[in-house]
Amino acid sequence: MAPTEQILQALQTVVDPNTGKDLVTTKALRNLQYAGGDLSFDVELGYPAKTQIPALRRALIAAAKSVAGVENVSANVSFKVVAHAAQRGVALLPQVKNIIAVASGKGGVGKSTTAVNLALALAAEGASVGLLDADIYGPSQPMMMGLEGRPESHDGQTMEPLENYGVQVMSIGFLVDKDEAMIWRGPMATQALEQLLRQTNWKDLDYLIVDMPPGTGDIQLTLSQRVPMTGSVIVTTPQDIALLDARKGIRMFEKVGVPILGIVENMAVYCCPNCGHTEHIFGADGGKNMAAELGVDYLGALPLTLQIRQQADSGRPTVISDPDSEIAGIYRTVARQVAVKIAAKAKDYSTKFPSIRISKDT
Repeated sequence: MAPTEQILQALQTVVDPNTGKDLVTTKALRNLQYAGGDLSFDVELGYPAKTQIPALRRALIAAAKSVAGVENVSANVSFKVVAHAAQRGVALLPQVKNIIAVASGKGGVGKSTTAVNLALALAAEGASVGLLDADIYGPSQPMMMGLEGRPESHDGQTMEPLENYGVQVMSIGFLVDKDEAMIWRGPMATQALEQLLRQTNWKDLDYLIVDMPPGTGDIQLTLSQRVPMTGSVIVTTPQDIALLDARKGIRMFEKVGVPILGIVENMAVYCCPNCGHTEHIFGADGGKNMAAELGVDYLGALPLTLQIRQQADSGRPTVISDPDSEIAGIYRTVARQVAVKIAAKAKDYSTKFPSIRISKDT
C-alpha cells in the first residue's frame, strides 16, 4: 500500500464531532502532500469552529504520525462559511451570506433571549454575525446587547449598524425614543422592517440572525416571503398553549419554503438554587415530543433560571457574562448545530451565472 493511502486511512479515523463523519469522506481534507517523512494537508470546515479547531488539529496530527515514516506534520485547519440557497425566487442580500430567522408562535417564550445568545455564540466561534431586531412593536435587542444611540448615515440613504461584543446590530429601538409606542398598521411596520434590513450597511456577514416578531400574522408572513432566509429556528416552552402556537409558526415557514433548522425548548425545567429540587413548571418534554412528531430536529433545552433573565436585562447575555457556564454551553451547542445544518444545505450559485440581457437589433 502506498504511503499516501495509509495516511488517508489513518486520517479517516478522525471524526468531525459535529457531523459524525470523517474529514476524508466529506472532502474537507485537501492538498495532501507527502515526501521524505514530511506531511502537509489542509482541512476546511463549512461552519465556524474556532474553539474546536485546536483539538481537531491535534487529533489529525496524532493520526497522521501513527503511520510509519511520517515524522513532521503540518496541518492547516480552518473554516469558511459560504452562502446557501434561500426560498425560491428570493435573491440574497449583498454582504449577507445566510439569514436565520428565530421565531415563535407567541410572545413570552424567550425568543429574543435565545436569538441574542445564538448570535453571540456564533460570533464566539469566529463567525461574522449580525442581529436584526425585527420586533417593531417591542424591540428588546438594544437593551440586551447593551447598546444606545442613533445609527450613523454617511450618504443619507443607508445606515451603519451599531456594534457590541463583535456583533453588528440594527433595531427600530435605535431610531425612536424608549417610551414611544409604535402605533403602526401592518403594512407600515413591514415597510419599516424591510428598510432596516436592506438599508443597513451590513459588513460581510456569515450569518444574520433575525429576531422575528411573535405570531404568524401579516408582518411575519410578508417577512418570510420577502426576506431570503436560509432557515428558521423555532423557540417554544413545553407548555401546551405555547406548543399550539409554535406549530403554527412551523407551518407558516413550511408554506413559504423556509427550512426549519430545529426547535429550541426554553424554560424546560426549574431547579431550586437552595435545595436543588427540580420542577417542570411548564410541562415536561413538550418541545422534544413535538419535534419528534413533526420530524424536526430538537436542538436543545434551556432551563428556567433567574440568571438568564438578569444577564439579558443587564446588557450582558449569558454567552458573554458567563461563557464557561453550563447554560452558555447549551447556547453554543445549539448555535453549532444550526451552523452545521446550514453548511450541509445546498449552496447558492446565483452569483456564478451571468445575467441574461435580451436586446433587439435595429
